[in-house]
Parts: sequence; structure tokens; C-alpha cells
Amino acid sequence: MAFHFEDFVLDAERRELRRARTLIALEPQVFDLLLHLVRNRERVVTRDNLLDAVWNGRVVSESTLTSRINAARRAVDDNGGEQRLIRTIARKGVRFVGEVTELSEAATSRPPAGLPLPGRPAIAVLPFVNISGEAEQDYFSDGISEDIITALSKLRWFFVIARNSSFIYKGRTVHLRQIAEELGVRYVVEGSVRKDGDRVRITAQLNDVATGSHLWAERYDRELADVFAVQDEITEAIVAAIEPQLYAAESFRAQRKPPDSMDAWDLVMRALSHYWRVTRQDHVVAQALLEKAIALDPNYGKALGLLGTSYMFTAHMGWMEMDSAITSAERAARAAIRADNEDAWAHNALGHVNLFARRFEDSLAAFETALRLNPNFALAQGYYGLALGYCGRWRDADEAARRAIRLSPRDPYAPVYYGIAAYARFLGGDDAEAIRLAQEALRQRSDFVGAHRVLTAAAGMAGQAELAHAALKELRRAQPNVSLAWLAEFMPVKLARDRERYLEGFRRAGLT
Repeated sequence: MAFHFEDFVLDAERRELRRARTLIALEPQVFDLLLHLVRNRERVVTRDNLLDAVWNGRVVSESTLTSRINAARRAVDDNGGEQRLIRTIARKGVRFVGEVTELSEAATSRPPAGLPLPGRPAIAVLPFVNISGEAEQDYFSDGISEDIITALSKLRWFFVIARNSSFIYKGRTVHLRQIAEELGVRYVVEGSVRKDGDRVRITAQLNDVATGSHLWAERYDRELADVFAVQDEITEAIVAAIEPQLYAAESFRAQRKPPDSMDAWDLVMRALSHYWRVTRQDHVVAQALLEKAIALDPNYGKALGLLGTSYMFTAHMGWMEMDSAITSAERAARAAIRADNEDAWAHNALGHVNLFARRFEDSLAAFETALRLNPNFALAQGYYGLALGYCGRWRDADEAARRAIRLSPRDPYAPVYYGIAAYARFLGGDDAEAIRLAQEALRQRSDFVGAHRVLTAAAGMAGQAELAHAALKELRRAQPNVSLAWLAEFMPVKLARDRERYLEGFRRAGLT
């Protein structure tokens, strides 16, 4: 069943909202809320009704509910003042008051050709081609495709075409440009699966159909000892690789727009392009862009979460006073969670804040929430490792940091992950491995102050006096204010024995 009102069509089966021939991108909760209001247009829908229908009875904040209602209004070109379609009934609830016509399945069975691109990056995952010559292996290639669709759908800022739409192209030879036009997407993922005995080879490719370019491609060879474990591993690797490529492509597009034509999304994309460059000046620029995005949309959870994360990273690098960073970052992080409790960046920001405020258990819980919302979030995975390390759980910290490296080995923040792994090995007493990992971090990023600190302490404890003195010299160049007193005050090390070992390494290196 679909519902027609004004020049909109709300299609429950396809989960699409269209205005004329234009597809309007909606977050899943906003779509569910709008659909529930339209279906129950004969009555006032209470707050509890919405919680049951959209959030399955889970309690959410009033600001979250309000932000979703406002998003539904914006999608249908309504607002809180006019209330042309969605009307607030004081102290009772909300009601859809537009005139609605119900359309039959036949009236909506054929989507219009040449769909315009939605306002957010849109991506379709085609069914991976089984080239094994064994029809019974279709389940595996289909499973890879379906899992990628599911995982990408968790990245809430992308518009992902549903499985039933992308799978209509299975077994058909259709040009990618035609597929993109028919589905209304810019990006298409395609791939193949070849099984040979106990081994499988999977190829995957991300295409920007608008430019005809290949943004990314990779091949995976695996033993098929556990077919479902392999399926999970490959899905994780593909999604972890695709996400930064999409952000990079969108950032490039945003940079080409005139500044006065950019909306909040474009500003966040441009901010991300600076955020990933990992320099002091780029973070200053990113923060200014994010503040502008938030001025345009005060309930933009991702912008708020990214801003809080940026504040804490600049403090961690010694580019900003920690106390000031914690205050500003906590304000942004909590606003992000109020605006969108399901956004991983919001919880990632709060994890950083809680860690450096020495609220250790709260920090671990926030990072775990971020990773539950987006299991492929390498940045949250890496800093979760740092929190584990500062809590004295060095084995878990080492595992988390190495997982971050595996998720995003070419990440601009990969040197940070190596530095976190180095600190974990240092806590475990493996000074040689800590030195190796810290040196690898510095090979990739010579100004990463955290790696300079670990290298200095590990070389001091290992008795490598020449290396320790050289490392301390470089550390002082990267962080002129470093001292034993500064380390004791600002490094949030939970256990006294870990703190003492850390400080002793610096003493042996010559730091006072």
C-alpha cells in the first residue's frame, strides 16, 4: 500500500518517499514515524503510541522524539509554525492532517525511470556473481551481498538501496549507468565469488557511476574451513574499506560547491576532509566548519559528535588545553546524544571525554555503544583500545588497537592505532615490541606525540640509553611542555603500578 498526499507518495512496501519523480532520503526512524502518522491520520497519535510503533517501546528523550518529528516535517516541506501536514495537538500528541489517497499496488508497481539522486550519498550493492560454475554456491555469493547491504545500512548517513531492489539485476547484463539511473544512486558495489575446492576468491569494487571511475577494488583469498566465518570476515573488510572511500568522494564533491550553496551535510563532509588530514590547522578548520553546520542544524548529531571528537583529539595531541577541551567536547557530545542517540560518532565523542575526565567505566561503556552501533568504526575501536590500556587491561587494549589497524590499515589515524598498540605492549612489559610499534607509528607520522612518548618510556625501561635520549629529544620538539609533572597530571592512567612504570621509563630517559 502507498499513500498519496499533495505531490508526495509514501510507499510502505518500498520504504520510499517521493515528491513527483524525486526520491527523498529519510532515516529509517523518520520514515517509520511518518508512515505511522499517515496510517493513523484519523486520530491523534500520542508520544507513547510513537514509542511503541517506532522505537518498539524503548524510552527515548523528548528532544530525540521532537527532532524526528521535525525531520518528518522537513521531508514533506512542512514546519513547526505552519503545521500544514503534521499538526501538534497541545498536551495530547500529533496528527497527520493532510488529505490522503490510498494507492493500490498496481499504481505503484513500476518505479519511474531515471530517478534523481537523493540529498545524501546513495549506494546500491548488486548481487555478487557466482562464477564457480556451481549453482548451489549462490547462497554464499548472495549472502555476501546481503550482509554488505545490512552493514552499510548501519552507516546512518548513507542512503542504501534495499536488497529487493538491487537483486532484481541478478543474472541480468545491465550497464552500471542504467542501474544507477533506475535506482537513483551515485555509487554501486559489485563483485564476484569463485569457489575452488576448499578455497574461495572474492573480488569487490566500488564505482562512482556519475564519473565512471573506480574508487576502490580489492581481492580476497580465503580458506573455507568455516563458510559463515569467512562470509562475516569478508563483509567486515569490504564495508570497512568502502566507508572512508564514500566519505572521501563526498568530501571532494562538497569542496567543489560554492560556500554559500552548502547545507549542513556539505559542511560536515568538508569538515571530514580536514579532520582526516590529522594536522593542527586542519582540525581548527574542521571545527569552524562543524560549528557552522550546527548553526544551520542544531540537532545534527553527527556534526556535534565529530566536533566533540575533534576537540578531544587536539587535546590528546597537545594542541589544546585539556580542561578547556573536556568542557567543550562534553557539551557537544551530550548534545549529539540528545539529538541522535543512535549515532556512533556521538558515543565515540563521549568515550573520549569520559576517558580524559577519568570516568573510566563510563568511557568504556560509551566506546562499546559506538562499536555496537557501527562495528566497523576503526577510530572508536582504536580509542577503545586506548581506554582499555589506561584501565590496565593491556591485552584487551592490544587486541583492540590491532583490530583498528586491520579494519583500516590505510587510515590517516593508523599511526595513532600503532601508538596505542605500542602503549599496550609497554604496559605488558614487552618493551622491544613497544619500541617497534612506536617506531612504525613515527615512520608513518613523525609528529605523532603519543608515539614519541611511548618510544621514550619503552627505550628507557629497555636500558637503550642512546635511543631513549634521542627519543626524548624528539618528544621535547613535538611537545615542549612535557615533564614528569605534566605526565602525572594529564595522562589518565588508572592503576598506580602502570603510572609508576610509565614515569620510571621517562626518568631513565632523562626527563625531569
